[in-house]
Formats: sequence, C-alpha cells, structure tokens
Amino acid sequence: MSSTNSEKSAQQGSPAQTPAVKQDNGVREEVQTISGSDADEAELARMGYKQEFVREFTNLSTISFAFSIMGVASSVATTFNTPFLLGGPASVVWCWFLGTFMCFCLGTSIAEIVSAYPTNGGLYSASAYLVPRKYRSIVGWVVGWLNLLGQVAGVASTEFGLAQMIATAANLGHPTWIASAGETYGIFIALLVIHGTLNSVGTKWLAKITQSFVFINLGTVLAIIIALLVTCKEKHSASYVFTSTINGSGWSSEGLVFLLGLLSVQWTMTDYDATAHISEEVKKASIAAPVAIFVAVIGTGCVGWVYNIVYVLCSGDIAQYDGAIYAPAAIIYNNVGAKGFYVLWTGVCLTAFLVVQTALQANARTFHAFSRDHGLPDRGLFAKLAPNKIPIYGVWLVVFISALMGLLNFASYTAVAAIFSLCAIALDTSYVVPIACKLIYRDHPEVMFKAGPFTLGRGILGWAVNLIAIFWTTFVVIVLALPTIRPVDPLNMNYASVVAGGVLLLSLAWYFAGGRKHYHGPRNLVQEEQDARLNAGGAELDATGKAH
Repeated sequence: MSSTNSEKSAQQGSPAQTPAVKQDNGVREEVQTISGSDADEAELARMGYKQEFVREFTNLSTISFAFSIMGVASSVATTFNTPFLLGGPASVVWCWFLGTFMCFCLGTSIAEIVSAYPTNGGLYSASAYLVPRKYRSIVGWVVGWLNLLGQVAGVASTEFGLAQMIATAANLGHPTWIASAGETYGIFIALLVIHGTLNSVGTKWLAKITQSFVFINLGTVLAIIIALLVTCKEKHSASYVFTSTINGSGWSSEGLVFLLGLLSVQWTMTDYDATAHISEEVKKASIAAPVAIFVAVIGTGCVGWVYNIVYVLCSGDIAQYDGAIYAPAAIIYNNVGAKGFYVLWTGVCLTAFLVVQTALQANARTFHAFSRDHGLPDRGLFAKLAPNKIPIYGVWLVVFISALMGLLNFASYTAVAAIFSLCAIALDTSYVVPIACKLIYRDHPEVMFKAGPFTLGRGILGWAVNLIAIFWTTFVVIVLALPTIRPVDPLNMNYASVVAGGVLLLSLAWYFAGGRKHYHGPRNLVQEEQDARLNAGGAELDATGKAH
C-alpha cells in the first residue's frame, strides 16, 4: 500500500490492514485461531488501535460493572417520584414493565454492535464504522458529542441524587434541619472528589473492587423487598397497585401523564454502552462485554419491576409524599422504623456511590477515545495515560464538568432534574444512530458489517429487535423532552431538550468551523505507525502493532 493511500485510509477510519490481518470479512476467522490476550490485541488492531490499557476485567468483573452502571437499588429510589406522584401506582408498575421490554430490545441491539466493535470508543466508534467513508467524520462527531454529553449528565445526575439521598437521611433523623442549596452542593463536590480519587487507581484494583458491586446492588434490593413485605401492616390491594392512576402534572391527556413515568425506567436502564467503553480493559471483550450488557438488562428489568411493585404496595396514603424529595425513603422509614431505615438506606446510598464509580470510569475512557481520534481541541491531552494505565486527565475532566452541572442546583430543583432527562435523551439518541446505520448500510461495499460472537443474525428476529429499538427510542426521547408540569413556567420547564439541542448545534458549528480539519473519524493508529516505519525504513508491524 502506498504512503498516500495509507494516510487516506487512516484519516477515513478504516480498520487496520496489516500483513497478518485481513480486513473485515476475513478477520474474525483468523482472530479465533489466536488465544488469550493476543486475540484481544488482534481484534483491537483490526480497528486500527494498539493495546494501551491493561486487561484486568474478568467475566465476573464485567457483568458486575454492567449491573452496577444501572444500579437498580438506587436508581429506582432516585426517580420513583416521577411516575408515582405524576401518574400514580399504575404508571410506576406498567411504565417499568413496558420500558423493560423495549429496553431489552435496545440493549440487545447495542450488545450486537459492541461485540462487533469492542473498543473504548463504543457506539461512537461503531457509528463511524457503520457508514460509508464520506459520512464517517460527521456521523462520528455528532454521536461522539451526544454520547459524551449523556455520560457526563449521567455522572452528574447520579452524584447529585446521592448527595440528596444523604441529605434526606439526615433530614428524617433531624426534621428541623433541611439542607440548603449550598450544603447539598458541598456534599456533591466532596463525593465527586472521592470518586475522582478512586478512579485514579490502576485497572487491577478497579477490576477487583468492581466484582462486589453486583452483590451489593441486588442484595440491597432483596433486603428492602423483604423488610417492607414483613413490616408493612397495611398493604394496598392488587387493584390499587396495578390500576390506580392520578394526574399530578396538569396535562389534560391521561395517557401522556401515564407515559411521563417512563423517566424512571429509561434513566435506570441506560448507559448500556458503558461496558463497551472499558472493553480495552476486558478479557475476551467481544464476548464478555455484550453478554454482560444482555444479562444486566434482563436482570435489572425483572428485579426492578418487583422492587417498584413492593414500594407501591407498602406506600400507604400517597398524599403524604407530596413535596417529599424521595418517596422511597419515607416508605422505608414509615414501615421499618429509624434504625432499619438507616441500615437499608445506607445500602441504597452505597449502590448510588458504585453507580457513579462505574459511570465515571466509562466516561473517562470515552473522552480518552475521542481525544485519541482528534475529536477534542486538546492536542491529545485527554488521550494520555498515567503510568498506571489510567486516563487520569479524562477522569478529572469528567469531575470538573459534573461540578459545573451541579451549579444548576442554585437555579432551581427543576433545572437540576433536567439533567436526569438530559442523560436519557442524549444517550438514547446516540444509540439510535449506529443501530439505524447498521440496518441501512450493513451490505454497503465500504461497510460490510461483520457480526461478532454475539449476534442477532440477519433474519426476521434481528430486524424486529433493531426496528423496535429505533422506533421506541425515538418515541421515548420525545416524551422525556416534554415538561412534566403544566402550566409551564421558567421554574418548571424541562430544559433537557434545550441543552441537548444546544450542544448538538454548537458541536456542528464547531465541526464546520474547524473541527473537521483535525477530526476524520476513528483513526487507524496501527496503519499510521506502520507507514511511519516504512517511510523511515524500519520494520513492519504485525496484527497487534508489534514490530517484526
């Protein structure tokens, strides 16, 4: 290959074409003949990258990571008020049931793409690979910024939710004390610093501590379910739990009010691709990462449905929760008493803490990947790894941006709540693009999508699951962008759509103003280094980017 053609290939983001690895259609068969870390490195080299991170995440660590990023124990507690106080018990139960089925389709579609492209860029990188060359840069740029926005919003919203959980626990024990905006923000900042510090340790330690996350998460859910069922003396009837509705929003459409409850399940069951963003630290990533996503979506959906039902069953008079920051906290407190509450709520807070821990880890890797491809105006700063193989600059960048988002607390609670919707809107939108591109361009001669070990196949099942994921996500993004309270005023406006649209427009303006001069889609670093060696008269590289 000539130097000119090689540079063009690198700029367009083509998978690596080295003497030991055939492109796309022939790669999978050859990689399967290699075992262990060499196979992972060869798979990564196919996409044009060298192994930089240390692969310490085993199957258990990866599954635990995928479960923890959703954090059902804390995520439901954080968002329960929206369906419960706006739509009523039926909205809680049936929105979760409906959302679980649809999120299963979305998660499965994402898992298939992650299996085919196991790189830290995740769906950002995959979206660029799944379109013809002339579209790679613009598609990768838009999806990259949407995904980054959604991930940072996820870190900020979960961390802020945890700060409020801690403040709520203190308030229940000391009713005369109510945390001010400044005090809540102080807790929020302290937690961010702790998470930034923990995410600065090596991958080996991150993998070890992550193994326990799934047990803490599901154990907390099980403990709360058992405690409420045993201690609650006046449980609601099945009719109340499954059919009772209210209209706490002011919207005239009862159906719309009911669907506003989707925020809880969509916010909980999102960030599926977080596991993809650590795939360069996962052993056998093309299998382990998608399987972890698949298992976590099913597990979170089923466990979360029972968890929601029990909260409603033991809730008592719904009127008493009007104005409560977290109805689940009051439900637990009213039924199990103060001592039991603090034990169980500690588990909920710890789960939220672990959600942020995993979300921050994934987010930092995404900034690393985007910077590596020249998608950031940072001269490669956030693509640099510390001696312990951690993208340390990316970690603290996420902490800094999240801290800025938390300042919305001084504006109004509604402004902060918009971050929750923003997380789901931005991430879900970034998911739809690569799924749609895969269906449209999978047989294009410049794409030729090659499925990984985890695949839906090309039959009717694969088409059905992918189409459901696309149409459902498009629909739910519209619902989540709507104001939850009518009449709408500056204090209760849902600003999520405004922020997401603003970031999208600014990123596009930046792209056409100068970003496209530096960003050409995922880079082919293996080929670039190969060309540099050949031009200098050095040795060629093998499939893993090693000289020979």
